[in-house]
Amino acid sequence: METMLLEYALPCVCAFWACVGFTLMFNIHGYGKLIAGVGGALGWLVYLLAGQTIFAAFLAAAAIGVFAEVMSRVRRCPVTGYVLVALLPLVPGGGIYYAMRHGVAGETDQFLSTLLHTFGMAAALAVGAMLASSAFRALVPRFRPPKK
Repeated sequence: METMLLEYALPCVCAFWACVGFTLMFNIHGYGKLIAGVGGALGWLVYLLAGQTIFAAFLAAAAIGVFAEVMSRVRRCPVTGYVLVALLPLVPGGGIYYAMRHGVAGETDQFLSTLLHTFGMAAALAVGAMLASSAFRALVPRFRPPKK
C-alpha cells in the first residue's frame, strides 16, 4: 500500500500542483485551474502505468488531449490552455540537460542516445495530443442527436 502511494499517488499529486502553478502564467481562472491540474495528474498517471517509455508518453498525451477536449466543451473555453498546461510535467527537460552535459563532456555515444530518446519523447507528446484532439473533433460531432 505504501509503495503504491509513493510510486503513483505522490507523483500525480505533485504533477497536479505543478500544473495548477503553471495556470497562473497561462491566465486560466476559476475551475479551469483545477481542471488543468487534474489533466496533468491524469497524464502523469497514464505515463506511470504504461511503463515510462516513449509509447507511454504517447498514451499520456492522447489521454490529456481527449480530457482537455471534453473539459473545454464542458466549460466552453479554449482547449489550448488545458492541453499545454497538462503536458508540462511530461516535457523532457531533464533529457535535454543530460544530453548537453554528455555532449560537453565529449561522451558522444551517451549524448546521441540521450538526445534521440529526448526527441522521441517530445515527438510522442506532440503526436499523441494532436492525434487524440483531431480524432475527438472528427468523431464527436457525428454522435450528436439530430436537430428537430
